[in-house]
Amino acid sequence: MARYNYTIQGVDYEVNIKDIEGTIAHVSVNGTDFEVELKQPISTGKQLNRPKSIKPQAAPVTGEVQKNTTPTPVKAGEGTKVCSPLPGTITSVSVKVGDAVAAGDTVVVLEAMKMQNNVETETAGTVTSVMVNTGDAVMEGTVLVTIA
Repeated sequence: MARYNYTIQGVDYEVNIKDIEGTIAHVSVNGTDFEVELKQPISTGKQLNRPKSIKPQAAPVTGEVQKNTTPTPVKAGEGTKVCSPLPGTITSVSVKVGDAVAAGDTVVVLEAMKMQNNVETETAGTVTSVMVNTGDAVMEGTVLVTIA
């Protein structure tokens, strides 16, 4: 983990870079975690310890033929990004991965300037990732949810 100290407009920031994968960096700024999208990938030159993914188990064979109604699988995080319109704190997350949403559905409630703001999706689809949790502090433009 790399650790940096910055002063921006007289405010001190301690930035810890936890890991970088492609164009996504997981960082902690003054103890608050963020996921940062880089303009181009950075080679760290070393492998970071990450938990191995769990492979999905096949459904048991029952002898019955079922019609496949499942859409083509989409990788986690692929699709349209729903971003924070302003900085604030997440007060609730209304969706989880796999949920179907319609255009205009509220996916996250964000508190900013003591106001509750509903963050709505502009597209219909299936939630492929939820990038925030209740209580997280986010900046303007932070990816909250992706929908494919």
